[in-house]
Order: sequence, then structure tokens, then C-alpha cells
Amino acid sequence: MIIRPATPQDAAAMSDLQNRIIRIGGTTAHEVEHDAAYVDSHYISGPGVICCHLAEDASGLIGFQSMARNSALPEAWGDIGSYVNPDRQRTGAGAALFAATLEVARARGITAINATIRGDNVPGLGYYSRRGFVDYASEPDYQLKDGRRVGRISKRFDVTDV
Repeated sequence: MIIRPATPQDAAAMSDLQNRIIRIGGTTAHEVEHDAAYVDSHYISGPGVICCHLAEDASGLIGFQSMARNSALPEAWGDIGSYVNPDRQRTGAGAALFAATLEVARARGITAINATIRGDNVPGLGYYSRRGFVDYASEPDYQLKDGRRVGRISKRFDVTDV
């Protein structure tokens, strides 16, 4: 497995992966599919992006993780999003992606990393907990466009504690 910075040329494959995850449902807050231009501007090249890494092997893209600024968070915080092929979860890709993201966070002076996860996304909640993220806020009434209340939990990882 190779972990490397994502480039705009990766946006189409990343969009395909994210859209597959959106169509399956249950493990992302995104409910609308995104094209490659959206993925590039929000996860790879946009002005708020701090870093974006992808994991790949001979079979192609395994997953990606992006960290960006979020105006709703303190200035020294990063906001993280992770997407891993459902057929390749629990293979070490997520841990390797987070190690790369954490290295950039330290180098860029990020003091904490936020992850906001749907309350019904058990794999996502577990992933961030295994990395050392702790709950710090929740929105129990968060609902999807179809009206289902799934809640959201915000977890934080204090970069300066490691």
C-alpha cells in the first residue's frame, strides 16, 4: 500500500469512491453525489485545504483523507474527512492515512483535529475512537434530508497531546 498526497488528477477516482459510499448510505453525512471538480476544490486544491492523502495499491484507490479549515471551528483546528472503499475497510489504510494527516497537522501548527460523524455510523465512530479521538459535542436531533434523525457526534484529537 502506498500513501501519498492527492493531486487534482486523482479527483475523478476519489469522486467515484465517495459517490459509491454515498449511494450505499449509512457511513457518510453526505447525501448528494459530487463530481470531480467538487472533490478537487473541497478536498485537494481548495483554499481551505490543509492536506489530502490517498491510499492506493496495484488494484487502485483504497481510500482518501482530507483535512481542511472550517470557519465554525477554532483557527488552529483542522476538520477531517475519511473515505475508504467498503470492501477494503479494516486493512490498515485508515490508520496509515491518519498517520500522514497527523504528520502534516504537527508541521502546520494544528492543535486539534475535529471529526463530525453521523450518530448511526458505527464504523466511523469506531475508526476515530481507535485513533484516539474523544467525544466533545453532539447534535442528537441532526436529521437527514429524508427526515430520519440520526444525530451527529463531534470528536476531537488533541495534536499537542501526542
